Amino acid sequence: MITKKRLLASAALAMLGVWSFGQAVGQGNMAPASPAPKFGASIDSVAAVDTPQRLPALPAAIRTRADALFTDAEDVGQTRALLVLRDGELIYERYGAGFGADSKLISWSMAKSITAVLTGFLVADGQLSLDGPAPVAAWQRSGDPRGAITLRHLLHMSSGLEHVETGDPVWQGDTVTMLFGSAADDMAGFAEAKPAAAQPGEIFNYSSATSVILSDILADALTPSNNPDARRDAMRDFIGGRLVEPLGMTSLTPEYDARGTMIGGSIMHATARDYARFGEFLRNRGVVNGQRLLPETWIRFMLTPSPKDAGYGGHIWLNRKRPAGVTPALWPDRGPNDLFACIGHQGQYIIVSPSQRVTIVRLGVTTDDQFPELRRHLADLTEAL
Repeated sequence: MITKKRLLASAALAMLGVWSFGQAVGQGNMAPASPAPKFGASIDSVAAVDTPQRLPALPAAIRTRADALFTDAEDVGQTRALLVLRDGELIYERYGAGFGADSKLISWSMAKSITAVLTGFLVADGQLSLDGPAPVAAWQRSGDPRGAITLRHLLHMSSGLEHVETGDPVWQGDTVTMLFGSAADDMAGFAEAKPAAAQPGEIFNYSSATSVILSDILADALTPSNNPDARRDAMRDFIGGRLVEPLGMTSLTPEYDARGTMIGGSIMHATARDYARFGEFLRNRGVVNGQRLLPETWIRFMLTPSPKDAGYGGHIWLNRKRPAGVTPALWPDRGPNDLFACIGHQGQYIIVSPSQRVTIVRLGVTTDDQFPELRRHLADLTEAL
């Protein structure tokens, strides 16, 4: 007889492959902002291609290293989309069989960086405070150590809350329980009920549940209603007005739990071109078509190394060396010091290198044992640019 636990395990494994969110990145001194690209013209005016021949001619070294992300599938996994932009203009675009410019592909943990930007909008509006106590009702009881947790702690993955991101076996991790198990109907309630395991700011603990807590805080700031439809509508309107419409990210589709909380740590969908738009938004430090949408101070916060892990900023990975014994996410020994990335499970990447004026989007399916080769291939491509 197939038990409920085995069914859950099979579902989780099918959805996640081998669950590993612990791939990191690095970042350092930021280059001056480049002129903002003309979103919607520079990307949409280029016809979708399955091979890069129709785009401007590239040096052989660049084309070879880009193509290798498709041809070396045994080493790096399946690449479903690869885009390279320089100064906001597509110079390489290729898709795997069955995928194209209109294909919506899952973000996995790249969603965390989008959640961070949404948080920045509300902080800039004065509706939230970066360093005040996080407005989570369950933490406000007298003597509760969680009352000292701030948005800064949450964005730095240093809240101190108990959390197991990757279980062994996989179905025993908190992330699988939250996304696919008994806590799926109220993900934020599950995450916010976790006890304190350390003082806020004491340790770095990568947590998809933390991003769901941020999503809950955002929804509460946008509407007083507890009605799931009202919460979803408020978040959709907010995202549409502050991110989707100004950037032209019309394919961006976040998912929500039954309570109407956005799954801001792992489950959004968009086309490769729209992920590239988000990367360009970050490369241009919150400016689109000459208009500043996000304060420079928030971009600077996101791209400043967190105190407990220099390879992580404010819900984004940085090209800095991580603590001893921790797996790198990018390539701090090879890449520019200002390079940073949104990184998701199974090898989803939005890589931004401001000093090179470059944004790279790679989407696909990579297993844990293939990650070192995938990182090497991406480092080779970045280096060639």
